Amino acid sequence: MKKKIVLITGTNSGFGWLTAHSVAALGHTVYATMRDTHGKNAAKAEALSQVKNVTVLDVSLTDETSVKNAVDTIISKEGRIDVLVNNAGIGMIGVAESYTIADVEEMFDVNVIAPWRLMKLALPSMRKQSEGLIINVTSGSGRFSFPFSVVYGASKFGLEGLSEGLHYELRPLGVDVAILQPGAFPTEMSQKARSASDTSVNAHYEAIAAYPKKMVNAIVQLFEAANPNPQDVADAVVKLINLPKGQRPLRTVVDPTTGEFVKMANDAVKVEYAKALTAYGMKDLLT
Repeated sequence: MKKKIVLITGTNSGFGWLTAHSVAALGHTVYATMRDTHGKNAAKAEALSQVKNVTVLDVSLTDETSVKNAVDTIISKEGRIDVLVNNAGIGMIGVAESYTIADVEEMFDVNVIAPWRLMKLALPSMRKQSEGLIINVTSGSGRFSFPFSVVYGASKFGLEGLSEGLHYELRPLGVDVAILQPGAFPTEMSQKARSASDTSVNAHYEAIAAYPKKMVNAIVQLFEAANPNPQDVADAVVKLINLPKGQRPLRTVVDPTTGEFVKMANDAVKVEYAKALTAYGMKDLLT
């Protein structure tokens, strides 16, 4: 198997941390990005740097210069980027009205614009070699918007929208775009999701005030019953990398608790989407 140059974001914890280890173990060259490698993530950066085939890069994904410098460094050293895994993201909870404009901007900056920034920078290298893979980690919330995480869902809808159209645009050029849809997993991101900022709104939602706690309790019960393992997401990334070019599915659901209804929606949309592309004269893009 040809060894690949793989760029993975959000590697200081959770899916990204596990994915970096799993991909590097196959002998691929991994560039693992995280913020603040000399501050709060210093220990994580040092530990990951000790893993064979891994180079840690300090990158702020919302900073154009920081991201460009990282991509330029990889291209200068390796000559190409074969795989981009847009894993980094942030979560936030609360009734929708409690999200300030700043909250929404932050969510979209990290969950939508940052992945697009990296795709835009990585694509010239991929197009030049007529081969490449972009894996965008979204969520089941990228297919269905759940109460109390409405803006998070909207941001994941946004990343899904970018990914779906690109999947068909880029495949004829030899570049695959794949969406990974994890469900709820016990990771640091899910544990550290903060509340939306405008807490003054909450008093007006007393009629549904009990539901966020009910949701948290239900998720805990699901975790106890299904024991979801975040390594499953890293394994799904590895599987996508190993599949031949042009044979990677658009969407992969990784959700042992409530993923069936996401899969059903994906399957139904796939059928009707194919009909729409055919009606609009783009049938050839399906193959």
